[in-house]
Amino acid sequence: MKETNFETKCVHGAKIEYELRDIAPPIHLSSTFYFKSAEEGGELFEGKKDGYIYTRLSNPTIEILEKTLAELEGGEKAICFASGMAAISSLIIGLLKKGEKVIFSDPVYGGTYALFKRLENKGLFEFKGIKAKEFVKKLEKEIDKRTKLIYIETPTNPTMDVIDIEEVSKIARKKNIYLAVDNTFATPYHQRPLELGADISLYSLTKYLGGHTDLIGGALIGKKELIEEIDKEEKAHLGGIISPFNAWLVLRGIRTLAIRMKAHSENALLLAKFLEEHPKVKEVFYPGLPSFWGHKIAKKQMKKGFSGMLSFIHKNGKRGAIKFIDSLKLCVKAVSLGAVETLVEHPASMTHSTMEEKELLKAGIDPGLIRISVGIEKIEDIIRDIDNALKKS
Repeated sequence: MKETNFETKCVHGAKIEYELRDIAPPIHLSSTFYFKSAEEGGELFEGKKDGYIYTRLSNPTIEILEKTLAELEGGEKAICFASGMAAISSLIIGLLKKGEKVIFSDPVYGGTYALFKRLENKGLFEFKGIKAKEFVKKLEKEIDKRTKLIYIETPTNPTMDVIDIEEVSKIARKKNIYLAVDNTFATPYHQRPLELGADISLYSLTKYLGGHTDLIGGALIGKKELIEEIDKEEKAHLGGIISPFNAWLVLRGIRTLAIRMKAHSENALLLAKFLEEHPKVKEVFYPGLPSFWGHKIAKKQMKKGFSGMLSFIHKNGKRGAIKFIDSLKLCVKAVSLGAVETLVEHPASMTHSTMEEKELLKAGIDPGLIRISVGIEKIEDIIRDIDNALKKS
């Protein structure tokens, strides 16, 4: 039988056994589940777990989401968390021992960077950033016997730099090092890191997979043995679990993921082309533009388009960027991304404000850089609002 298409998987999701015949997955809000008696076929007194026990450990609604994510990503197992940062924290603590090293692509999301600095300042682990544009070229030279994990974003936040996952995975395998890819910007609709050799694909479910700015969540997906170890130890003991209701919201979002990503991607390409010709724009960063430095790599590893994220540098620098954002009427001035509405932000003073000025410049984050999460509104309306705001800035 031919494998089901991605769009169909989004609609139907994973199935688990339960007595009712819901089309929409049920929300299991119970924190605690009773053990069956021996008469009911329970195995408690034989020292075996009898299904669900406690939602911090497992829950039917969360399990449906985890199985759905694993299927969409092409992974053996997935685990979900209360946020993307909870997923990243559990990944780092789960894989590394004290004194071991992580090599990461620079830039990364500001919260991720802040976490790395915090853990390093506490003397727990070492973190070494390599500029994304030079990542493959310089990676092997930075690997030493303490290196345990390679952590990359592609496209990167907020500069949209593209890293060749397949080439990085070859180096990681050769050196026996884990490779984790933050795939939040691309989603499994456009890019599947596990198929390109990564060990773990991770997400902020808050973004495109949820898609409606109404939930917080995170996920790790990969090989069963690796994910189960993090599930049993870090997720269970650190306790950063997703709520059943938020898990249900993500499942609802996934049902329309394919059609939303198609719309996001198409709108972003049209907006990027418009911005490329605008007199107030110095440079546009979008993997779908043939003029973008990483277009060939993106074309190789991204499918069905290039997602809805882009950024550009305002010709009038930081002052122009702030004036532009303040002049928007339709597009929403806000952090986060992946929503049905268009969200616009200034990374240096918003999502990456925890970074010092020299760190921003080192990572390639210009003071005049503006990041746009292009929504699914009519593109003519988005362009009109952005054009009017640019003219005022």
